[in-house]
Amino acid sequence: MTTRKTLNRVVVAVKQVPDTTQVKVDPATGTLIREGVPFIMNPFDTHAVEEALRLKDRFGCLVTAVTMGPPNAAATLRRCLALGVDDVVLVSDRVFGGADTLATSYVLSEVIRRVEKEQGRVDLVICGKQTIDGDTAQVGPGIAVRLNYCLLTLVDRILDINGAERTITVRRKLEGRREVVRALLPACLTLVREINEPRYPKVPNRLMAETAEIPVWDNQFLQLNLSRVGLKGSPTHVKKIFAPERARGEVLGDAENDPEGAVALLIKRLIEKDLISVGR
Repeated sequence: MTTRKTLNRVVVAVKQVPDTTQVKVDPATGTLIREGVPFIMNPFDTHAVEEALRLKDRFGCLVTAVTMGPPNAAATLRRCLALGVDDVVLVSDRVFGGADTLATSYVLSEVIRRVEKEQGRVDLVICGKQTIDGDTAQVGPGIAVRLNYCLLTLVDRILDINGAERTITVRRKLEGRREVVRALLPACLTLVREINEPRYPKVPNRLMAETAEIPVWDNQFLQLNLSRVGLKGSPTHVKKIFAPERARGEVLGDAENDPEGAVALLIKRLIEKDLISVGR
């Protein structure tokens, strides 16, 4: 007699993004200058991978990492393998290019359906809260809606998973408070950074990952509706990217040698800007 696993498979959605600390905007075209900019795994997704691996350590489940992107996104999946992920899938095809969050969540949800069909029951989908290049926080919820999974956002701790009742209990980080929620499996979680501290890959795993074959799923394999993917399936478009102009601050008086004079100048300036009023 075989015992059913508490968790069978966890799918982690990850994304390769440009390192935003080194990204610049072309003032003439309003587009990102990508030449020479290194790519990294989305920082929020590193916590999603770590949490999936902790569930693997605890329950013995399998972990699959999926990403949609150009061929060089395989580097992010190799890092996932080096960390201990069991399987990876690179979703890459020119027809998927230019996708907004609606088209992206459609493709990823179909990929997860295919993973479940070919590799067995998926109990959890885990995503980072958002990506640093888009900051929309929409892909995780979009996946949950399309798969009809329970959605748990802003998770900062997984408290319990009950295999018999097929439930998961998590703590969510809200403004000024925490919320404990229990939901049915399968579920989709989006995680905040505070949930864990990502591990470092071990040297043998890194060497293995460098030579591992990365499966590539294109649309010839997935057979998705072309009107729902890429630019054709994206009702939103980025018209322009720009860095907001910031007004320079103003130094009033000499606060170190004449603090009273500096305060008088500050009060005068606040009155001029109608930010304070002096009672009569």
